[in-house]
Amino acid sequence: MIEHIDTEDIKNIAQKAGKAIMKIYDRDFTVEYKNDKSPLTEADLKANDIICNALKNLYPTINIMSEENKQTDYDTRKDWEYYWCIDPIDGTKEFIKKNGEFTVNIALIYKNSPVLGVVYAPALDDMYSAKKGSGAFKNGQKLPLHVNSNPNEKLVIVASKSHLSHETQEFIDSLNTKEIEQVSKGSSLKLCMVAEGTADIYPRLAPTMEWDTAAADAIVRESGKMTYQIENKQPLVYNKKNLLNLWFVVK
Repeated sequence: MIEHIDTEDIKNIAQKAGKAIMKIYDRDFTVEYKNDKSPLTEADLKANDIICNALKNLYPTINIMSEENKQTDYDTRKDWEYYWCIDPIDGTKEFIKKNGEFTVNIALIYKNSPVLGVVYAPALDDMYSAKKGSGAFKNGQKLPLHVNSNPNEKLVIVASKSHLSHETQEFIDSLNTKEIEQVSKGSSLKLCMVAEGTADIYPRLAPTMEWDTAAADAIVRESGKMTYQIENKQPLVYNKKNLLNLWFVVK
């Protein structure tokens, strides 16, 4: 299945969604709130329509899971071999603040692992992509772009701009290195920073959903890094009964 999927097609879909998002970003827009108190804008819904319709046209046999769609019962989706996992805008809070740090996220999951990922930051015009066995890329350059040759001397830690929990800060403070530089970033760009090597570690001891991480996690894995569950030191898994991720660290 994966060999029949052209990453360029998925990148084009993400760019098309990004173009529609930016039209809304550049004008006034209203913000609604979902039952879980998370924000929702017309840009989320417009991007979701573009992505879901394009994927259905190109790959009609592959199921779709998106943050903005009604979720399929676990009894049905547990038998999915492949499916798309989508977050039309990750970092809606950053979109609302107009700081540019939000992303379009499209992942292909095989059983419980991400095997293809596209993360596009339309305000920054940065495109990350990866396909299992083919490497990870940022704007066409192979990742990682940087390698920390002396992690005992200094580590760059990236943490959430809008969701830095007490537990995450404690984890950062416990790291055994001479110097720590802590930076904050919105959306799935944090995972991408570890993949490209501009950050060494991204700890997340706070809630995230599978669609928040799936696309960037594919990029992390193809760059030679991994997203580990803190609880059991195993890679993050997808298509669980509960779509909430366990706490994790990307390194």
